[in-house]
Amino acid sequence: MSSYMEGSSPQSITALLTTWTNKYRYRDLRPALRYSDEVQQARQEDLPLVALESTIYTHGFPYPDNVDLALGLEQVVRDNGGVPATIGFIDGEICVGMTKDQLVRLASAAGKPETMKISRRDLPYITGMRLAGRPITGGTTISGTMMIAQRAGIRVFGTGGLGGVHRGGQDTMDISADLTELGRTTVAVVSSGCKSFLDLPRTLEFLETQGVPVCTFADGRTGDVDIPAFYTRESGVKSPFTIQNAKEAAAMIFAQAHLRSTKGVMGGLLFANPIPKEFSIPKAEIDLAINQAVQEAADQGFHGHSNTPFILARIKDLTKGNSIPANRALIRSNVKVATQVAIELEKLRSFYRKEDAQRKAEERNKYGDNPPAAMISSKDRKKTQSQENSDPPTISSEARNESSMKKIVLQSPPDLVVFGSLAVDLACDHSPVDSTNSTDAGPLMKTSNPSIIKQTIGGVGHNVALAAHIASGALKVRLCSVVGADSTGSETLTAIEAEGLDTTGILTHPEARTAQYVAINDGKKDLVLAMSDMKILSEAKPKPSWVLSNAMTAKVAIVDGNWDPMELQKLFITLKKANKSLKTIFEPVSVPKAANLFKKSTYHTIEKAFPHNLVDIATPNTFELSAMYTAAKENGFLECQEWWALVDAFGIPSTGARDRFVQITNAKMTDEGIPHQTIQLLPYIPTILTKLGADGVLLTQLMTPHDPRLTDSQHTRYILSRNSNGTKTVGGVYMRHFPTQEVVKEIVSVNGVGDTFLGVLAAGLAKGKALDSSLIDLAQKAAGLTLGSKEAVSPELKDLQEEFESLP
Repeated sequence: MSSYMEGSSPQSITALLTTWTNKYRYRDLRPALRYSDEVQQARQEDLPLVALESTIYTHGFPYPDNVDLALGLEQVVRDNGGVPATIGFIDGEICVGMTKDQLVRLASAAGKPETMKISRRDLPYITGMRLAGRPITGGTTISGTMMIAQRAGIRVFGTGGLGGVHRGGQDTMDISADLTELGRTTVAVVSSGCKSFLDLPRTLEFLETQGVPVCTFADGRTGDVDIPAFYTRESGVKSPFTIQNAKEAAAMIFAQAHLRSTKGVMGGLLFANPIPKEFSIPKAEIDLAINQAVQEAADQGFHGHSNTPFILARIKDLTKGNSIPANRALIRSNVKVATQVAIELEKLRSFYRKEDAQRKAEERNKYGDNPPAAMISSKDRKKTQSQENSDPPTISSEARNESSMKKIVLQSPPDLVVFGSLAVDLACDHSPVDSTNSTDAGPLMKTSNPSIIKQTIGGVGHNVALAAHIASGALKVRLCSVVGADSTGSETLTAIEAEGLDTTGILTHPEARTAQYVAINDGKKDLVLAMSDMKILSEAKPKPSWVLSNAMTAKVAIVDGNWDPMELQKLFITLKKANKSLKTIFEPVSVPKAANLFKKSTYHTIEKAFPHNLVDIATPNTFELSAMYTAAKENGFLECQEWWALVDAFGIPSTGARDRFVQITNAKMTDEGIPHQTIQLLPYIPTILTKLGADGVLLTQLMTPHDPRLTDSQHTRYILSRNSNGTKTVGGVYMRHFPTQEVVKEIVSVNGVGDTFLGVLAAGLAKGKALDSSLIDLAQKAAGLTLGSKEAVSPELKDLQEEFESLP
């Protein structure tokens, strides 16, 4: 035993060991990853994650410019539908995803001698120093970021330029660790090729030796293309492979993951994305600056970690600063493309997860809980053996509701997706004994009434989807809803499959009743009272991954108001994340549920005013519109600064507005406050189609400055106002009343009339048809067919298919 312990008692030795243990052991020997809340949620919900390095902030751009760049790149990811995961070290902890404060703290460490540039080689040192009580802060290089990203399960990484073989590298062996990392880490890197001052041909040779596929995005070019050289699109060196888009890149990543799991193929991929044309520096010009900078670095003895920062700084000086905007532009472009690749990859993963789940479901149906041993994968076999050797897990009711929902059928991606109710409808039409009495006051309360009762498959979501399906013919429509694991649910699924609807998005809830709706109508078929049991939908908590997988390719998504208010919020947020070009529609369903959109609990759903709104179109009736307006007013939505700014930009004069309303609509509609209410809600919902029953539809729409109707004389009378304060996002307000086109001779049932209108309207939008008189009139015509039908959606809508296809 060493001398410092000689003469010590066992008690003192124990105390010494305890002190050492407490000081070091519980600093966490594992180099644990610290996920931000945003990244952790994305991991749990299978959202597309994009890794971002941090050396660019600590050893690239100076403070505070690096803060703007860091926040800007994260926003690029979010704006394109992904979740950013900036990776770096703060006080020795590995951060995967950072808060704004953490990004600022890391960026503010730029230029300090203690701030490290961290690659794979440095990871044991950094984590060891933290263990020893000397935490270090630093930015991760491409190799360090790749290694951590792989451990975090992130497969796509967007950065500026890759490291490579330095000029003269055959003698100095100055080769970036980025290259060897690509050869052993399963992460795809999107960059503008290698940094332009490197030896590009030798870099490609090295990557080939490492077994790394190098692909260049064509970006409008044809034939064999050059791999980009950071500041310039053309390098004079042909790319080994050329790809056209993010979808092809994602397919390669997915295929390689399969090869890795089945054949043991390791390594990453390099996707070279050329700098945007407008920022590309001519090759001859940048070559002069690079050659001089490289020579100066050699003359002054720069090498290793210090070499690249010196050369980049000299290139900046020699190009008179032109390299900086080029650098920023290529990084932003690469991060955007990386996000697109991550989204396409998540689509593939989701698709094949569904296939796998479907295959397993079919096996369970065929073999029960005891499939042949040959059909059990080694992974499942190990999982089963592990479960047999442990106690059965305890699952909470909420977790059961989530995990036990199973998908039914797999079909092709939809053009239109409807998130809403699916129910069994009972229509009870009062049938008095004296049917000749034209003064029938309807059913009597608190007693039994004679009636004719009809049962159909309904629910707002179902009716909307069915109407779109029948009227459009070939449009791919998907209904996303929930049924119970009861006989009613089973019969409902069978019935809608017979209707030809895509049931891929329908979940089966093991502990809830299938929704039901009962309508009590008078002798004229007008609704007197309705009762609904939609608890299954209001209690459902759909995962964002389910929403994303169903809506990724859609052009239009409809959400009905039967969801819980908080889930309503999450649905709209997730839908806009899934696809920025996706048109979202809110169908209020009823007066109480219409108000849910503007409840304080769902404030974040629509607090973002135009052009950042999450709800694009709403289709309330007059009562639902009033409920929405009242809720918005009572909850402060019509008082915030963004709302005032937009209303002011509408350019509606303070006097004479009523006369203009009457001129466009009519006195009755104006006195009921309908035009006024729609305008008040426009900042949050830029298109509102108010269903007026027998009086038709009122369209109120916020116009952008480039809306062609502003200069079209045919639309002049419908332009309520024009922007006059120079706001760049608002051109004016369009308001037009569309009277009912055809009078229905015999009203059979009012059930599903509004749903039919919305279904046909949304189908037209999903087909790329214009939201004009032709589409609105056709949707009203379809609603009239349902009004004269005993079905919730008239089968005669199929007769409109030719007219639908001919819409402009």
